Amino acid sequence: MKLFYLCCFLLLCQAAFAQQEDRRLAAKLRPLLARHHGIAGIYVHHLKTNRVVAINADTLFPTASTIKVPIMIGIFDRIEKGELQYRQPLVYRDSLLYEGEDILGSFKDGEKIGLDKVMMLMLTMSDNTASLWLQSLAGGGQQINAWLEAQGFTHTRVNSRTPGREENRRQYGWGQTTPREMARLLEMIYKGEVVSKAASERMYRNLTRNYWDTEGLLQVPPGVRTASKNGAVNASRSEVVMVNAPHGDYVYSIITKENQDQRWERDNEAWELLRRVAGLIWQHYEGKGKWMPDPALGQF
Repeated sequence: MKLFYLCCFLLLCQAAFAQQEDRRLAAKLRPLLARHHGIAGIYVHHLKTNRVVAINADTLFPTASTIKVPIMIGIFDRIEKGELQYRQPLVYRDSLLYEGEDILGSFKDGEKIGLDKVMMLMLTMSDNTASLWLQSLAGGGQQINAWLEAQGFTHTRVNSRTPGREENRRQYGWGQTTPREMARLLEMIYKGEVVSKAASERMYRNLTRNYWDTEGLLQVPPGVRTASKNGAVNASRSEVVMVNAPHGDYVYSIITKENQDQRWERDNEAWELLRRVAGLIWQHYEGKGKWMPDPALGQF
């Protein structure tokens, strides 16, 4: 009988802490996304209260450079299996070059660099040459996608240079995901649930060093730790961010597609949306604080 009552108690506790919608936050975010000239989706999870906001959260979107989070996981999965070493030396070849302004692309053929530094370039600078090299070292898109599927991710996939996914690549580009899945992936890393606790910690630390910090991260006080990855192509801008906030950690992913404004100026509509959303979320959770972003910071 005691066991029966204990089970009932545990079920009641579980039900009480089941995810509930944060209606106040949703009411603030919904009109912002609705006004966007394109399609926008967001998923927000406040870990302490277990409240969420999901607006187009299960809609498929292009990942752009946020696909580099699964690529990173693919590398650490191989490291955990003993197939790679985190700081092993690599030899750069001209055949790896992805045309653009990448730092790694300026290397001369035959130069050496550590795998850990290639990882840093992929995540911090979003270096595409580094990213494609690491995708190959991870076993390619098929291997990364197999890991994602095994972990229950049904939508997040690598498309580029992945046999059988040519049609997906034409529609979504390098990769595809949903706001819910991308936020869940970052949350799992933070909780130490990806590959191993040690690998997750290393991944999370690496994600706290983002050079591209002029959208959502600019709306968070500089003394608050954040982990993030951005994505940007002409018709899509996105961001996944974990904020280690004073009153409870929260994670969110906002992704846009079919954007009418495809300019690469700072006042691009989608980038403005990312900044407004980030500021609104911060104020919703931490509004009792006195900190406000300095508008002049945008010039740097």
